[in-house]
Amino acid sequence: MRLVWLQMRMELTQILRNYEQLLLVMIIPLFVLVFFGNVDVLPGSTGIAELTSSVLTLAVVSSAMVSLGISTGFDRSYNVLKRLGASPLGRQRLVAAKILAVGAVQIVQCGVLLAVAALLGWRAGSDAMPTLLVPAVVLGSLACGGLGLTLAGRLRAEVNLAVQNGLYLVLIVAGGVIVPADDLPGPLGAVAAVLPTGALATVVAGALNGVPMSGAWFALAAWALVLPGVAARTFRFEATA
Repeated sequence: MRLVWLQMRMELTQILRNYEQLLLVMIIPLFVLVFFGNVDVLPGSTGIAELTSSVLTLAVVSSAMVSLGISTGFDRSYNVLKRLGASPLGRQRLVAAKILAVGAVQIVQCGVLLAVAALLGWRAGSDAMPTLLVPAVVLGSLACGGLGLTLAGRLRAEVNLAVQNGLYLVLIVAGGVIVPADDLPGPLGAVAAVLPTGALATVVAGALNGVPMSGAWFALAAWALVLPGVAARTFRFEATA
């Protein structure tokens, strides 16, 4: 466990030094929240409540999947991770350290976003359980981080970059992030509800606004168990030609 914590500290240091990552992690979700929270397209308090849930989900997916996945992919391509492959750290501990580092950043990130949302008029629903936001973010980080690292650990850096960005766009548009899974048409809504993004969006909305969560916790927990395991088993420290 000591190796995981040491590597986690190193990962946190790299995140804080990487301004491009910080832009994706913090500034973009904050801009989306402030911009759409001030334009006249949201129907009152209901609109800001839905926006807050969507932005928090967007922030988790951006950080845990895209930012982490792309940076790890380029680290592999530059052979930055090559020496770690021969160290006692191993694939499992590396995956755990990377996801834990991103999760720690996201706790701070979500706190900032909630504070800004409150200034814009958001208030927790009467049936809300805000304490559930922490396990929701943790499970979301595990699921999305596992997906991002699975791609980063197998694909060439350039291919990984394209796939991560393409998958990100698909998931936020049709994966239950911007439009709730229940509002998507027919089979698309059913599929979105069980995707990591759709399940995460549902549990975040339930935690903040009292929206019914049904089986979303089970779906999210399943992804949080499966995807990091897949990443740990398939990750390659060296890039293939």
